Amino acid sequence: MSTRLPSKINAEVRPIRADDIPGIISLCERVYPGSTAWNPAQLESHMRIFPRGQLVAEDAATGNVLAYAAGLIVNWDDYNASDPWRDFTDRGMFTNHDPDNGRTLYGAEVMVDPALQGQGLGAKLYEARRELCRELRLLRIRAGARLRGYHAYADTMSPQDYTLAVIQAKVFDPTLSFQLRQGFQVLDVVHGYLREDPESRGNAALIEWINAAVAEPRHIDRQRESRFFVENFEIKKI
Repeated sequence: MSTRLPSKINAEVRPIRADDIPGIISLCERVYPGSTAWNPAQLESHMRIFPRGQLVAEDAATGNVLAYAAGLIVNWDDYNASDPWRDFTDRGMFTNHDPDNGRTLYGAEVMVDPALQGQGLGAKLYEARRELCRELRLLRIRAGARLRGYHAYADTMSPQDYTLAVIQAKVFDPTLSFQLRQGFQVLDVVHGYLREDPESRGNAALIEWINAAVAEPRHIDRQRESRFFVENFEIKKI
């Protein structure tokens, strides 16, 4: 699976290789300065357990890693919607990957070099992830969208009210606003998702994209039951 980027950057999206690990770690340092984020043992575990679910966007000319996405398949019935990131990813090792029983592709990470955001890299990673979901005939993609901009509103808004404001395009969130444009719907708000994240104050929106090729009406109905569901709402740029 390989996707060319029709943008200023001549980049390619593909599954990761072992020689990508130093580049991914370097990318982590730029995206999450001062944090360890992913380590080699975790990345090696991802490749061993579910290589197709780990993607990079690389510079076609230099081979440098520009963006990275990581995911695994889970059986949603094994979890609660309020569970933190570490439970859905087995503390980042993905050893809970369950392709035999799972129908949910869980998005554990998407990150883009801060200097290259807005050039289509994230969108192409999400499209590759949707393509994988269709190929494997999985029901959906779910993920925790950390509310990256919430810290600026924490004194005046609850995480739920902040999430609604983002959905209604009254507030821009660097993570959730982008994911809404990628066709995701918000199902809930999770407290303590990433407990040590100062930007989100530990809060994340539980988001979902449904694979229409395999979904049944009941799956759509459950999504619409969320208080955050907005039908035919176009997210506008702020």
